[in-house]
Amino acid sequence: MSDKSEQRRLSVFKTYKLYVGGKFPRSESGRVYEVTDSKGNWLANAPLSSRKDARDAVVAARKAFGGWSGATAYNRGQILYRIAEMLEGRREQYVREVADAEGLSKSKAAAVVDAAIDRWVWYAGWTDKIAQVVGGGNPVAGPFFNLSSPEPTGVVTIVAPQESSFLGLVSVLAPVIATGNTAIVVASEKSPLPALSLGEVLATSDLPGGVVNVLSGRTAEIATPLAAHQDVNAIDLAGADEDLAKELEIAAADNLKRVLRPQPVDDWSAAPGIDRMTAFLETKTVWHPTGSLGASGSSY
Repeated sequence: MSDKSEQRRLSVFKTYKLYVGGKFPRSESGRVYEVTDSKGNWLANAPLSSRKDARDAVVAARKAFGGWSGATAYNRGQILYRIAEMLEGRREQYVREVADAEGLSKSKAAAVVDAAIDRWVWYAGWTDKIAQVVGGGNPVAGPFFNLSSPEPTGVVTIVAPQESSFLGLVSVLAPVIATGNTAIVVASEKSPLPALSLGEVLATSDLPGGVVNVLSGRTAEIATPLAAHQDVNAIDLAGADEDLAKELEIAAADNLKRVLRPQPVDDWSAAPGIDRMTAFLETKTVWHPTGSLGASGSSY
């Protein structure tokens, strides 16, 4: 008789779910679609999100906006760094998922995952510094202090890059939430699994529920109602092709959403700069009288 320990185990396949409002629902439609690797081998069934899922994500993002935008920049930085810690702890899982999703060797996938983790750390360091770069005192004529400070735009829809399923995703998501916005991510249609797994990390990293919401499915089907949604303030078209980007831009114009148009990126591992942070910031300017100026030129 063979030893029981030598008997084959039943494979436990992972069930991928959406990440909305800090919870893991299936699509309200009950639909799924097959996700395959670069060679066409089946990997998993992913939820096929509906318009209702998109609307639910907007409600969750709006509800979370007040608390997240009102948190101190230092606290946001701590949470982003915690996300990087959690990703580091699950590094091997992401190396495997990225290798399958993008057809990379294990060593190349490891380099991509390491770059994504480093990018979270990089943006974590910017949360309490971006205001010093894009804000400050303005010289004006008259006895006034004139101060400008950046504020988050609000709820941002992100059409994630289609090919770079993890590093590209992190590169467009991290700057949006680092500056106090909340986000609805439309994951790569072809390779959504790394994005869906990211939800599991976000849920255990002190990030308040609703700050990031992750939807998978047909990009056009999900992004179109989000672009037209009156309670979405901005949209990043990073993963939209030319035709879809034009359609989404037209829909976004109805409530004057901020639109970040698709930009060709040859290498997502290159230094990102601060453009994606400033793209979704508004500037608040405050005037305050200094009082009567005396002979010395100051009332203080």
